[in-house]
Amino acid sequence: MTDQNSQSPSRSRRLRNALLASVLTLGVAGTAASGIMMTNSQVAHADQLQVQPSGPADFSSLVEQVAPAVVSVRVKTDMDEASASDQDDDDQGGGNGGGGNGGGSNALPFPDLPENSPFNEFFRRFGQQHGQGNGQGGGDHQNSPRQHHFGMAQGSGFFISDDGFIVTNNHVVQGGKEFTVVTNDKRELTAKLIGTDERTDLALLKVEGTGFKFVKLSQSQPKVGQWVVAVGNPFGLGGTVTAGIVSAEGRDIGAGPYDDFLQIDAPVNRGNSGGPTFNMQGEVIGVNTAIYSPSGGSVGIAFAIPASTVQQVVSSLKENGTVTRGWIGVQIQPVNKDIADSLGLKGTDGALVAEPQDGSPAAKAGIKAGDVITKVNGTTVAGPRELARMIAGYRPDTDVKLTYVRDGKEQDVTVHLGKLGNQQASADQNDNDVQPDSLSGLGLTLAPSKDGDGVQVSGVDDGSSASEKGLRVGDVITAVNGKPVNNVRSVETAITDAKKSGRRAVLMQIQSNRGSRFVALPLSADKG
Repeated sequence: MTDQNSQSPSRSRRLRNALLASVLTLGVAGTAASGIMMTNSQVAHADQLQVQPSGPADFSSLVEQVAPAVVSVRVKTDMDEASASDQDDDDQGGGNGGGGNGGGSNALPFPDLPENSPFNEFFRRFGQQHGQGNGQGGGDHQNSPRQHHFGMAQGSGFFISDDGFIVTNNHVVQGGKEFTVVTNDKRELTAKLIGTDERTDLALLKVEGTGFKFVKLSQSQPKVGQWVVAVGNPFGLGGTVTAGIVSAEGRDIGAGPYDDFLQIDAPVNRGNSGGPTFNMQGEVIGVNTAIYSPSGGSVGIAFAIPASTVQQVVSSLKENGTVTRGWIGVQIQPVNKDIADSLGLKGTDGALVAEPQDGSPAAKAGIKAGDVITKVNGTTVAGPRELARMIAGYRPDTDVKLTYVRDGKEQDVTVHLGKLGNQQASADQNDNDVQPDSLSGLGLTLAPSKDGDGVQVSGVDDGSSASEKGLRVGDVITAVNGKPVNNVRSVETAITDAKKSGRRAVLMQIQSNRGSRFVALPLSADKG
């Protein structure tokens, strides 16, 4: 008994350890079994979304390839003392233009430097180089004899062929008498101006020689968010590289009739104008032309002319020295929701014809005021700006098919394009003294026009829909819903017809000293 009792604690420990091992084994097996059961029941965790980084480690390889094709452009202008002063004033603006780096020292960064600053001498010399003194040791300027002044502007450009053709901005070379191109390896070459296009702000230069390194214009549409590299000559400092992304496309900044800019956030400053913006394949996707900046320096918003536009313009400049564009001869305006409602349209795409010019290709083809042009050769027209660009993309004497909507019906017509010049329709304001008549509910007082063509607006109620839409005393209503009017009764009849047809707005054609346009007034305002 004693021996057995003395051995019992050891045996108990061995038995307990064996039991624990069994439990652990069953626990592991149970876990495994549980895992199998979960798999069979198809319960799984969702994978975390992962995006592989696509940005380059650096841009050095790209820059090495494209930098030899980028040049600085120096433009010498001939000006008298008055125009030199005007030039200096213009260059101090620092507004939306990203122009050439011309003008006085006040247009440069850091105009108020400490006396001991090492940059002082640099900016004094730079200012004098551009036809402006530094205010020291100049003698009595007012009593000095009148001197011949030369201005100097600086910008950027790039070779597009090995035989010396260079693209830059029109505003860089505008007014220039002599053009000097400074290559990446510091060679200075005299350039000849081949042609300019003010409407797109592009210009083409040519230097003698062959074997120049050049870059290609991209044939693909840039994508918002893709990496870009801008190379140029900011502030006359020489070849400078900045990087960023495409921030937006299709920007209209009011610079011209064919605005379709790329917006980039690569730092661009004065002197970068005319320089290229590259994609990661070393192709030019745009020509830097403007910046948005309250101070004149980069704030991360720059605009570049798309390569597709550059290709078209440069080809024409090479061939003719000028750019010729197609012309149909219509005043057009956007289709807003009110206008769409008044015409019974489902959407706001298209360009509303406010007035076809007399004898224009559009008038000869039968296009009338009130028609909404929706397609050109089968391509949808989003608005007036797109229509202008599309027509300008065709050569004169070309036939194009226009699709338009009239009286709710879609129709096609072939138009033989003319040549774009300075044609512009105008309209005179009519003034006369007649007894007015109120048009109930629309906030208008009307009277017969002086020549009997249309009905003159003699009063506009404050806060009315007519006032909000911009109608003014002296405007003449020539048509309502496409029907000519010559008295108040005909206007009222047209409004009644619009209500009967279920229209929510009435479309009025307005003639004024600003030209012809359409205004849609909501019929809900009529409480009579």
